[in-house]
Amino acid sequence: MEFIQTVLDFFLNLDQHLHTMILDYGVWIYLILFLIVFVETGLVIMPFLPGDSLLFAAGAFCAGVISADGESASLNLWLVLFLLSVAAILGDTLNYYLGKNVGLKILNLKFREKPLVNRKYIEQTQDFYEKNGPKTIIIARFVPIVRTFAPFVAGIGSMNYSVFIRYNVIGALIWVFSLTLLGYFFGNIPIVKENFETVIFGIIGISLLPMVWEFINAKRAAKNKK
Repeated sequence: MEFIQTVLDFFLNLDQHLHTMILDYGVWIYLILFLIVFVETGLVIMPFLPGDSLLFAAGAFCAGVISADGESASLNLWLVLFLLSVAAILGDTLNYYLGKNVGLKILNLKFREKPLVNRKYIEQTQDFYEKNGPKTIIIARFVPIVRTFAPFVAGIGSMNYSVFIRYNVIGALIWVFSLTLLGYFFGNIPIVKENFETVIFGIIGISLLPMVWEFINAKRAAKNKK
């Protein structure tokens, strides 16, 4: 429970924590950001890490951020874009191979009598695949939780690797560049800085729209069948 609260605090106060981390860790912050994106996209048991909001916040710091105490912290935009794109591509690739080689074993793993991987998320992702095909790999980049499970399910379903890697690279580049540049150009606008938590929730809400849309369509389809 304490771990979840720590993650939630980091997630909701991402701008403050990132500012402190940049000052404390210097160039090592790039490795930390790389690992967060890699783990979120690469390990099916870690779907709750702040992907979208982290990219937006990192983009804001690429433009330079000055705290209330007057301390300045900044990141290199091109280095962030490159490293996080690579992290996203490698993360999905690892997840694909985990799904392909040990997927069913991972689904059966338990911690304190509870499954490490919620089968409900797997089923939701499979439904996504049925409706959208391989382009799910791209669409899922913008949907929390589904983003982590999509490559895993692709591996379980033995999607052709050449098809997977093509959509993987395209999706990673669109995801990283769009959200990072959004933060770069808009993250330091006063109203955004003053309401950063609200903006983060807004990003989450927007990223959930594809799933909501699919849910509505599924309900309509079920009604039409009746």
